[in-house]
Amino acid sequence: MDAVRLSTTIARPAEEVFEYLADVANHPEFSDHFLIDWHLTREDSYGAGAGARFRVKTRADRFAYGDITLAEVAPPERIVATGRGGRFNRIRHRTTWTLKPDERGNTVVEFCTESEPVMQSDRLMEKLLRTRSVATRHHKRALERLRSILEAGDQRGARATLSGGARKPATGFRL
Repeated sequence: MDAVRLSTTIARPAEEVFEYLADVANHPEFSDHFLIDWHLTREDSYGAGAGARFRVKTRADRFAYGDITLAEVAPPERIVATGRGGRFNRIRHRTTWTLKPDERGNTVVEFCTESEPVMQSDRLMEKLLRTRSVATRHHKRALERLRSILEAGDQRGARATLSGGARKPATGFRL
């Protein structure tokens, strides 16, 4: 799919917006209207290497699971997440958030996401199920929700958690 490029202005300093986006556990709070069932892939949800697995809410798609990993985290201006999805995780995708402070102390967030289907069948499924207009609409709403969460402290959704529940503390028992 061609790249989806969007931008929004958030009335918060770039460092605060960066800290929020660099924690993968926060992403379901603003994107849970189309990405659901989030689970972290490791205990540390912040910074490079942090990742999560999720399901894309679509009709008639049997292979709606995907994942992201924060590949590049350059404070306070750029975060790059890479991942895979679709059948056998063949479809690569890349998402970039670029943060630029403006003269009034606000942050301009530029968002870009693109996918790279490998097989002809994957390209066909993307055209049928994941059209560019639908992706643009979903990501535009996610950016609006991100802005409202950071500016006004609006309703926050559920944060991503580790699969399997809470981890037990070490007991000192040796096997």
